[in-house]
Amino acid sequence: MMIKPLVIAVGLTMSVMANAQSSQEVEQLRQEVQQLKALVHQYAQQNQTVQENLNQLANTAVQPPVAQKASTEKRGLGMTLGNAEFNLYGNVRMDGSYQVEGSSRDLPYNHINAVALEGNNESSDRLRSTLSATRLGLDFKSPVGDQDVKGKIEVDFLGGSNFDNLRIRHAYLNYGNWLIGQTWSNFAVPDYMPETVDALAYAGGAVKRTPQVRYTAKFSPQTNLVVAAEDPKDNSITQRLPALTARLNHQFADNMSVSARAMGHEKRINSDEEMAWGVGLGAKYDVTPSTTLKADYYHVKGDSSFVSFANTGTIQGANGLEQSEFDSITVGLTQKFNEKLRGTVGYGYMSFDQDADYLAATPADKRTGVNKDLWQAWANVFYSPIKPVSLGLEYVYGEREAVVPPAANGSKTGEDNRINMVAIYNF
Repeated sequence: MMIKPLVIAVGLTMSVMANAQSSQEVEQLRQEVQQLKALVHQYAQQNQTVQENLNQLANTAVQPPVAQKASTEKRGLGMTLGNAEFNLYGNVRMDGSYQVEGSSRDLPYNHINAVALEGNNESSDRLRSTLSATRLGLDFKSPVGDQDVKGKIEVDFLGGSNFDNLRIRHAYLNYGNWLIGQTWSNFAVPDYMPETVDALAYAGGAVKRTPQVRYTAKFSPQTNLVVAAEDPKDNSITQRLPALTARLNHQFADNMSVSARAMGHEKRINSDEEMAWGVGLGAKYDVTPSTTLKADYYHVKGDSSFVSFANTGTIQGANGLEQSEFDSITVGLTQKFNEKLRGTVGYGYMSFDQDADYLAATPADKRTGVNKDLWQAWANVFYSPIKPVSLGLEYVYGEREAVVPPAANGSKTGEDNRINMVAIYNF
């Protein structure tokens, strides 16, 4: 009878042990499931991060880069005092020329209207140089009300009879549409002249700066009208009224601009008066981004103060004032070969009317200085090895034909044959 309880006890013990072992396995299985869930969650997070990185990389690949605004590097030394801004700039410029034939003037600049006639005190095989075209300038701007007052002061050393004194090139104030002071003439603008090494340009060109009061009326972004009262500093007359000038500018396209100009000025000698007048037309056309064509034309009567190298505009005659009349043109093509090298070929021509009364009124000793025709052709290259430095080399050949030959040998032709050089350091 003792065996039965023993068997029951053993069975219960084994059952308990079996249940205990089963509980341990269940607990272990539960832990393994939790670990597996943690691994799955970690994998899901890693997969999401990888996908986000792939999406970001894809977006970076397909989105175009943001266009950066071109930085406009301003030359000179800028400074600010209160609300006023100042910019000091300038250059050191050395000009030189080797005169094969031409002017006896001791400067390396153009003098085509007065070169010696053949066989009459010609000047040849001369080397000339100067630093007189060195410049120093100051731009300034200051807010006044809802606009800015802007101005410029610029000087060089080409003043005086020997071209070696300090002189004012520009000195003006600009407020809104108004300009008061000295700057480029509104009639004889240099914008449409082909580039030259010679600082005084060539036949048909104009490098005139005048004291003036100027107003600009803008009709559209492409068109404006500029009117001015100017003092042309004509020393051949007694001046009592300013010259009146008008200039209409128009931009036909991004690559073409034109300018039509007009001028009127009273010429007074003693009690005699005559009206001088002139018209001009200039054009600039960018054939390609690297090729530019420029042309400028003038017709002027009675004035020699705006367009360079002209016969004296108005002189005193026996029966009143006599006036010279002429046509002039310059045309040139500039090619930019790369960022450091560019070149220009150009041609300039002036033709003067042959007025018998004008010639008769000219003193006899000055008649060989009255020209019938002037022309010059030139070719140059400019090289900038580094940005502030520019080196130029130019060849020019031209002739003048006088109305009256000198008594010595009867030749009416004078020759200008030169090689020009320039070195400029801009700051």
